[in-house]
Amino acid sequence: MNKTPLHPAHAALNAKMGPFAGYDMPLYYADGVLKEHEWVRAHAGLFDVSHMGQVVLTGEGVAAFWEHVTPSAFSKTKNGVAKYTVLLNEAGGILDDLIVTRLEENKFYTVINAGRKHDDLAWLRAHLLAGLTLDYLEAQALMALQGPAAQAVMYDVFGLDLTAQAYMSVQSVDLHGVTAFVSRLGYTGEDGFEISVPGKDAVKIWNELLAHAEVKPIGLAARDSLRLEMGYCLYGHDIDETTTPLEADLGWVVRKTDLNCVGAEKISAQREAGAARKRVGIRLTDKGVAREGAAILDLQGHIVGTLTSGGHSPTLKESIGQGYVPVALAQDGQQVLIDVRGRHIPAVVCKMPFIAAKTKAAQK
Repeated sequence: MNKTPLHPAHAALNAKMGPFAGYDMPLYYADGVLKEHEWVRAHAGLFDVSHMGQVVLTGEGVAAFWEHVTPSAFSKTKNGVAKYTVLLNEAGGILDDLIVTRLEENKFYTVINAGRKHDDLAWLRAHLLAGLTLDYLEAQALMALQGPAAQAVMYDVFGLDLTAQAYMSVQSVDLHGVTAFVSRLGYTGEDGFEISVPGKDAVKIWNELLAHAEVKPIGLAARDSLRLEMGYCLYGHDIDETTTPLEADLGWVVRKTDLNCVGAEKISAQREAGAARKRVGIRLTDKGVAREGAAILDLQGHIVGTLTSGGHSPTLKESIGQGYVPVALAQDGQQVLIDVRGRHIPAVVCKMPFIAAKTKAAQK
């Protein structure tokens, strides 16, 4: 398996390691998954996300390129502003979801999912316009500092006052002599930052952050339960090449005019006629925990969908999940049943996120 630049730090912490997207990654540390989840919600958690891909595209016309391979608008995006979007195939299916940031007029930085990065790179290169350059930052590390104490930690450790940095924005900063990109965003619903640094400096920055009393290391297991509470998609589970942005309840990433991107015909048709199914939140109203793959049934016992993610919410103390159901059943409060090992557990369709976001934008 591949190893991130922070692998020695995980070994030093005796992390429980496991395979993920071809990498040997920390699943949890000494405190365990539940306490790690709760720590992020109350303090600040530090995640190694160096397995994800970091890419820079430069050249005249790069904004138009992103508008060709995604359904989002980038021509008027300001420098330093990040956007969540999706790569599309010709059928309008989602090849990956990603964050694209405009660094300069003709320079964009993007972070792509670990399990899709080699497919994404091949796709981007195959569609690359003449005059554009794609740089895969293979030697770069990435870590995420997430939680209500994150901003204070960045000030205490590095002397950085990030009060004015907006949600979904990036800036270049100096971290004790290390040049880093700091993006104010994340995968937990909490305020926080993703910090991109050269791999050779990763352990140094990691240890400096961990020395702060408000910071603890967090593994991939808690990362998953945190994102599930926010209703965020996990690629290969909640979205894939067979789902369109409208079906996935991601229609807000699709620009309203001049939609001439890859897959535009399918998306335009769905926008006109409506999608047949929709990704929704599911909350069990009786005891039990529903996992990915559990069937969703209507009250007559007919299978109408499948959970694409599911698990126990440490914050709500109940079982939650998400999955696809026919649009007629995608109404908040709609009663359904979830098949958990032959037991039909009452549940209700609900809006996501399951808990309120606490990002910088949500604090206003």
